Amino acid sequence: MTIKVGDAVPHATLTKMTEAGPSPVDTDELFKGRTVALFAVPGAFTPTCSAKHLPGFIEKSGEIGAKGVDEIVCLSVNDAFVMGAWAKSSGAEGKITMLADGNGDFAKALGLTMDGSRFGMGLRAQRFSMLVKDGKVTELNVEEPGAFKVSSAEHLLAQL
Repeated sequence: MTIKVGDAVPHATLTKMTEAGPSPVDTDELFKGRTVALFAVPGAFTPTCSAKHLPGFIEKSGEIGAKGVDEIVCLSVNDAFVMGAWAKSSGAEGKITMLADGNGDFAKALGLTMDGSRFGMGLRAQRFSMLVKDGKVTELNVEEPGAFKVSSAEHLLAQL
């Protein structure tokens, strides 16, 4: 079942790359008492994700923060090393928190997975964005397969 507006975000452990190496991130702690804009991409370094999705959130990070968002999170079913490298190469460091959902457990719990097997990618997160306030989803924007419209930074910013 797919998560919907009003639902609590499920518990999971994600991974963040730090200077000391991969570090666990508990979703209960990430979302508790905070407003978080989370967007998910099918894969780090992939064309739409690298050319449009992540750059839009980097560019709009100041405006999103000014609207009361405590943290912007980029999620992908990749490993923390890949997400760390993507943060460095994209200019996301200090603006976007890059979190790895290595086994896709969080994406599965959200009900927002896609099968990228025909592209050699296996199970991945769908392209989406959500606004989470104190652990509850207040906005959810799920893209149609192959589309990039409603999960953009501009669209989420307009919802704030």
